[in-house]
Amino acid sequence: MAPMSARTCPCGVSEPYEACCGRFHTGAVAAPTAEALMRSRYSAFVRRDAAYLLRTWHPRTRPATLDLDAGTRWAGLEILDTTGGSAFHTTGTVTFRASYRGGSLHERSRFERVDGAWVYIDGEFLTT
Repeated sequence: MAPMSARTCPCGVSEPYEACCGRFHTGAVAAPTAEALMRSRYSAFVRRDAAYLLRTWHPRTRPATLDLDAGTRWAGLEILDTTGGSAFHTTGTVTFRASYRGGSLHERSRFERVDGAWVYIDGEFLTT
């Protein structure tokens, strides 16, 4: 297996993982936009990084624990729409389709800034 730094980030941006979502996962920097946080959370699902997912979940909606299905094979992320979520906003939404072997998840996720950092609030499942 190639070292992670030589691989393209799972989020779909054509950068190595370490230069893309990896820097958010390690805590070196925070995701600057709601979309960047969405992408990094997708990558965390791919890598089964439950600690990062919980850390970037809004305290009022965050579950106590998170069990990730080791059998799910994520196959790609497509960002369909964003509203707000920039450095100039306090809230934002990201509509996306995440494909996995055997299907896809279509969701509109809501994000908010808490103490200056973007966090995931919740999502609404959409039909395609």
